[in-house]
Amino acid sequence: MTRIIIKEIIFDTWNKEHIKKHGVAEEEVKEASGNLIYHKRTYKGRYLLIGKAGRRLISLVLIRKVEGKYYLITARDSSRKERRKVYEKEGKKQNS
Repeated sequence: MTRIIIKEIIFDTWNKEHIKKHGVAEEEVKEASGNLIYHKRTYKGRYLLIGKAGRRLISLVLIRKVEGKYYLITARDSSRKERRKVYEKEGKKQNS
């Protein structure tokens, strides 16, 4: 799996308002992007990333603009299916 290094997340009025609807703060997005546990490439060049912000698992959907710089599409609490992927990955690390 390719490693994603996020140097900057691009915020604008639209995505700030959108993540508020999901109950996620801008600071939590920044914290989760710095504590990534899982990521995968999805459709249209988007990335789904899961990171920790405090005790929460936050799912981020980003589009890469330039190397290290990503535009935030959305951020929300991770779904049950996404959390399961994280727990499986963490379990494999502990068994290694």
